Amino acid sequence: MRLSTKAQYAVRAMVSLNLYADGAPMSLKAIAAREDISLTYLEQLFVKLRRGKIVDSVRGPGGGYVLARPADRIRVDEIIDSVEETLVPVSCMDQDGRCSCVDQCVTHSVWQGLGGRIRQFLSSINLEDLTKEAKAKAGSGV
Repeated sequence: MRLSTKAQYAVRAMVSLNLYADGAPMSLKAIAAREDISLTYLEQLFVKLRRGKIVDSVRGPGGGYVLARPADRIRVDEIIDSVEETLVPVSCMDQDGRCSCVDQCVTHSVWQGLGGRIRQFLSSINLEDLTKEAKAKAGSGV
């Protein structure tokens, strides 16, 4: 299973927002430059993140985006879900783990179990965890 750049960029942008904004609004232009992500692509992602109640937008001079709630209450699976990335391991399953095949295949339970473990793992990591890891890497010169 491979997550798209949509999911990867959304998570990276959220870590950057939490790490460098220090609670103040941060412009997408600043995030785009810092993370080397296209500004237009980030704009599309942040519309979805705002709809998903992950970020809030602040208008006006000095505006930008802020976290909608504390970083330790934003899970990685929520970020990925907000940008409409699927966490199921095979294409024949929907987001709830139901099989779209007319007759359930004999390997369905394997894929369903794998999907559950992926979601469980990603829901166990919050934005604050990733931010602390990023700070540690920055401090060690990596």
